[in-house]
Amino acid sequence: MKQNTLKTLKFLSFFLLGILLFWLVYKDQDINRIKSILSNEVNYFWIVLSVILGLMSHISRTIRWNLMIEPLDHKPRTLNTFLAVMIGYLMNLALPRMGEISRCGVLSRYEKIPFTKLIGTVVLERLIDVLVLLLLLMIVIITQFGQVVEFLNNNPEVQDKLGKIMHSPILPIALVLLFLIVWFTRHKIKSSGLVKKGMGILNQFAEGFKSIRNINNKGAFIFHSLFIWVLYYLMLYCVFFSFEFTSHLTPLAGLTIFVLGSFGMVAPVQGGIGAWHFMVIEGLSLYGIDKADGKVFALVAHGSTTIMLIVFGLISLLVLPFINERNDRKVKAMAGM
Repeated sequence: MKQNTLKTLKFLSFFLLGILLFWLVYKDQDINRIKSILSNEVNYFWIVLSVILGLMSHISRTIRWNLMIEPLDHKPRTLNTFLAVMIGYLMNLALPRMGEISRCGVLSRYEKIPFTKLIGTVVLERLIDVLVLLLLLMIVIITQFGQVVEFLNNNPEVQDKLGKIMHSPILPIALVLLFLIVWFTRHKIKSSGLVKKGMGILNQFAEGFKSIRNINNKGAFIFHSLFIWVLYYLMLYCVFFSFEFTSHLTPLAGLTIFVLGSFGMVAPVQGGIGAWHFMVIEGLSLYGIDKADGKVFALVAHGSTTIMLIVFGLISLLVLPFINERNDRKVKAMAGM
């Protein structure tokens, strides 16, 4: 009962934070103007293409995850993995970072793969995604240095936070204290039954994490690790051509706005609502796009992606049990023969 209450409170707090950010971004926007633009000025061909590219990125993520799981002596069905990935995205819209746990739980249930091993692969997957994002950030800093400086100057609160993180002594002090506590109590810790059980779980987790060393097709793994982000980028850049006021922006401008938006998605709110919009609007303003127009752009780009995730996530949630029930019946029929 307490767990359910905590989950509900957590969901509501993140949801309300997202709504607050969204309201702060759009509180002064003319609703009639937005309606007029959506009705008369949007080229929806590019929105549809953006959604298709988004689906392709999820298929690519599915293939990469299967490549990471195969060294664990399991070969899940691609359809099950894809449906699990889509359910994960749907769950992320309900609660930040819930998607990673959800998709591991779904695949563990239907493919009989240890949950802790799957979590290990997902943590590794996220680490790789962070490295790719940092690589893209470096490209943006090198090629668009003036715009990055202007963004920080226009948003001193972001600059202050980055400065505090870089100069704060709290993290190193906490790490030193943690190390000393663990070192002086290591013998008691090792003899604890709870720790032994925990070590067993950690070993399974580590096995999933180390799966990268034994991936059979490393070329395909590297390709999909980069291809996922190329598709993410193209997914946003396509939307530029939906509006006359952004259609002239260069691919590098698109990359800058994409990277800023990606950092907005890190905020602890469902689907980056509010935070993503703010970062994209500020990014567009660096290239001379009026903030009122930027708000419409962000609303359409984020809205189309969110609708796609909800629709395909719900379909996956409904279809997954049916497909696996049918497969189980086929397996039992073949065994009976």
